[in-house]
Amino acid sequence: MNSFFQNARCRVLRAGFVLVVSGLSLAAQAAGPLAHGKVPGVGDIQVSADDVAADIQRIPVEVRPQVLTQTKTMNQLVTNLYTRRVLAERAHVEGLDKRPDVAAALALARDKVLSDALLAYVVDKGNTPPDDKALAMAQTMYKADAKSFQMPEQVRIRHILIAPGKDKDDAAAEKEARDLLAQLRSGGDFAALAKAHSADPGSASKGGDLGFFAQGRMVPEFDTAAFQLQKVGDFSDLVKTQFGYHILQLQERKPAGQQSFDEVKEALVAKVKQSEVQKGRNELAEQLEATMKLDEPAVKATIEKLTQQSAAAKKP
Repeated sequence: MNSFFQNARCRVLRAGFVLVVSGLSLAAQAAGPLAHGKVPGVGDIQVSADDVAADIQRIPVEVRPQVLTQTKTMNQLVTNLYTRRVLAERAHVEGLDKRPDVAAALALARDKVLSDALLAYVVDKGNTPPDDKALAMAQTMYKADAKSFQMPEQVRIRHILIAPGKDKDDAAAEKEARDLLAQLRSGGDFAALAKAHSADPGSASKGGDLGFFAQGRMVPEFDTAAFQLQKVGDFSDLVKTQFGYHILQLQERKPAGQQSFDEVKEALVAKVKQSEVQKGRNELAEQLEATMKLDEPAVKATIEKLTQQSAAAKKP
């Protein structure tokens, strides 16, 4: 199998795809269209809840909740969909959908939506093992490769970072860090002080908690100080790194050893299901490729023509 097909299969059958809100129809839940209007020369135009649900899929999953809570942004999204639909209908009235290049683009867009739907709702669903079978396969995987589940010693650390900045030179940062360390050693609330003073936004909101990590994960100075702490609750002295001055406290220590199946069960079951789904996609790709006859001279001629057109378009 040549690289052309490998790349094509990767794009078409190996990429994951999330369809509109798990196939739920939002239009049925809405009282009517989210936007509508009568456009001269075009007619009635509507934007439905399903249209919005489909469009929202292009926004990364991790950002989506934030976008959905911003009324102004969502109103603009609906407005954009309405505008685009008006323009599309006007293009149809003008007969632009009959142009060969536009017709080809429309066909490709249709192919993508329908092929993604088939993969998600038929192919992937048919190849996803039921929970009990996936669990059994995960247990087999765990037993067959026990060494890969060996974990090194880990520590759970929380810290406070005081960083020099425009309004605080290095000496001032060090003094502030020493004052905080004195408060902590006198019984100060670590979590409260971290939330109020730490310059590490990723951990400050969690009271300075960095979770568990093994040696080699942090910058050297921080790493060394973290693993020197022996008793839960112990504080480090000030630790200076490229980021500023840190105060560390040991919360937990986890010895080296093999992770239990229960610890990795969820991840292994997910891995098994993903693997079976991908196996199904690969088999389908091979079946479909076996039905195709590739006209390599025609492909070469098309490449030459497109290259010439591209070069001509660059000329002033």
